[in-house]
Amino acid sequence: MESRIRTCVVTPYGRGAGSARVRVFEWLDRAPELAGDDFQLSSYLSRRDAAPAQLARRPVAVARAELRLRALAADRPYRLLLHREASPLSRGGLERRLITRSEFAVYDFDDALQWDQGDGGLARRVAPKAAKAVLAVACADRVVAGSPVLADWASARHHDVRLIPSCVAPQSYRRKSGYALHDPPRLGWIGSPGNEPYLLMIADALAELHRRTGARLTLIGTTRRTLGPLEALIDRVAWSESVQRHTLAELDLGLMPVPDTLYNRGKCGYKLLQYGAAALPAVASPVGVNADLLAHFGLPGPRGTDEWADALLGLLDGPATVRAALGARARDITDRHYSYRAWLPAWRAALELEAAS
Repeated sequence: MESRIRTCVVTPYGRGAGSARVRVFEWLDRAPELAGDDFQLSSYLSRRDAAPAQLARRPVAVARAELRLRALAADRPYRLLLHREASPLSRGGLERRLITRSEFAVYDFDDALQWDQGDGGLARRVAPKAAKAVLAVACADRVVAGSPVLADWASARHHDVRLIPSCVAPQSYRRKSGYALHDPPRLGWIGSPGNEPYLLMIADALAELHRRTGARLTLIGTTRRTLGPLEALIDRVAWSESVQRHTLAELDLGLMPVPDTLYNRGKCGYKLLQYGAAALPAVASPVGVNADLLAHFGLPGPRGTDEWADALLGLLDGPATVRAALGARARDITDRHYSYRAWLPAWRAALELEAAS
């Protein structure tokens, strides 16, 4: 007898979280058959994160989420897509139960969770992500990894690993059309509060650029001021899906500084792809997949402060035609190689969905 729930998707976050939106919700938007009574989506608290403070403020919602996941495992769905983890409180047992009780289970991850040992607080150390990721990779019928580093790691532990990068929808982004610099020049950064401190890596380069050109930084994310003296150069814009799709085209250059750590080498280069979708030239740290993206886009990948200042000044001092050509190249490569349109057949095949008509 066929299971009541044919397909189930489990993610720890709601659509407001970048990871869940990019790896789950955007794909579901493109798979209309995953709906109805035989489909179930479980996104825990349906919020942008599952930080301990969030959980502590919502004990009833947390209890309901835990019960819902256990009931889902008991229903034994035919097809399961598990993104990252099922529960931030689990030590792996709940993920194992969901995977092993599903007839066909796919585990999807887009960060180096296997190297995340829970630094940053007692609550995270009690239920670290690393053990859950290792267990999920071992138990799943198939693994979907978001970057080559993650795919290589998973392939050493599983026979069926599919590489599907984190994708963007370039047609949803307003394309930059004018490349004459604003006065003063506008640099841009987009991301989550947890990654904002990476901008402090290049604070000296940004200060030097501001001294020479008056350049300012538009930060698309939270409006909370957390970056100390660097805030004097920052104009903050609250993130929304609409803002991210329209504001990037108003900037002169995008920024993506990233520290070179084992964890960051597994990241999927999503900021660079967003800048590419908007045809916005960018400068980024050549860490992990960023190095490949920068090479394909023809963009600089500085490391130290002096290199960052030189790279930014080089693009700002150059002619508008050069910035336009770089933006167009990034947009074209992003559309052909990193768009949902380009990867939809591979994603459907990874979940063993019937080919789209």
